Amino acid sequence: MRNELLNALVRIICNGFVRIFFSGSLLLVLYVESALAASPLPSVVRVDYADFNPLSFVLKKIGWLEKEFQADNVGVEWFYSSGSNLALEHLNSGTIDFASAAGLSSVLSRAKGNPIKAVYIFSHPEWLSLVVTRDSPITAVSDLKGKRIAATPGTDPWFFLLRALSEVGLHKSDVMLVPLPHSEGRAALEHHKVDAWAGGDPYSTSSQLESGSRVIYRNIAFNSNGFLNISESFAAQYPDAVLRVIKIYERVRRWAIRHPDELALIYADEAGLSLQVASVILSKVDFSRPVPGADDINGLKSAAPILLTEELVEKESDLNSVVERLVDPGFASKQVRAFCGKQMKQ
Repeated sequence: MRNELLNALVRIICNGFVRIFFSGSLLLVLYVESALAASPLPSVVRVDYADFNPLSFVLKKIGWLEKEFQADNVGVEWFYSSGSNLALEHLNSGTIDFASAAGLSSVLSRAKGNPIKAVYIFSHPEWLSLVVTRDSPITAVSDLKGKRIAATPGTDPWFFLLRALSEVGLHKSDVMLVPLPHSEGRAALEHHKVDAWAGGDPYSTSSQLESGSRVIYRNIAFNSNGFLNISESFAAQYPDAVLRVIKIYERVRRWAIRHPDELALIYADEAGLSLQVASVILSKVDFSRPVPGADDINGLKSAAPILLTEELVEKESDLNSVVERLVDPGFASKQVRAFCGKQMKQ
């Protein structure tokens, strides 16, 4: 009889403990899920738009980003970036949260100690060329020795020029580099204030079609891809915001591929270009493959040595490691898979 009472007492205590344990566990699970669902968002998302990023003009025009964050009372602010160099400066100073920049420009920024991440590819373009006036006697890169060449430091046209010179055995010390913003570089060339110009689109194509400027060198292999960059601190603090901005970028990218004519009209109107210029530029842009992959990483690693050759980074810089720390495909991969999943269900 005594043993039966003890056994009954043990069962009561154990059953009570189990109920308490599972009740507590359920509360813990609900708390964790609630915390994850309530991932913090910034009060405002600051995004750049740039002439060299056609998708950014569509994004700004259509207003999908504003609608994405409207229910969360998160504002969207737009900042114009005239070049990769300024976009990255604004990112590193905290002025913007999402910066459009050429891949090699991003590598340079990261190599100089700026903790940034390249998380999405908005284009695989051929946007660079070395340009001279129509009446120039210059016909090849080798003719540029001792000449005045306009270029924007820290941008893809600048690196394109350095790599083109290196290909024929020349260095930046063999020419007279004239640092000018893209638009001023075009004007300097057309007014014969420089002998050549390392031009990037839309300015290069505009100069060719509108002023008769002549290309002396093209090399699609020396063009960087267009990357969307964020700071590591923003990614850590607001991962949900990053995912949602990339989600809308991906929506715009897919729309652009399906609507090339509308894309050209919006790009021309918003960037202040003729429809002819906009159409020619877009014909040289590949909007596929938004997720940074092995080819993109290897391409940056192959291009990066010019930064060492021209002493733009410290001699001991491990640029392969820099590239690997820079490129982060995780955010884009997740959103592209989500879009593919939705399409399969439809």
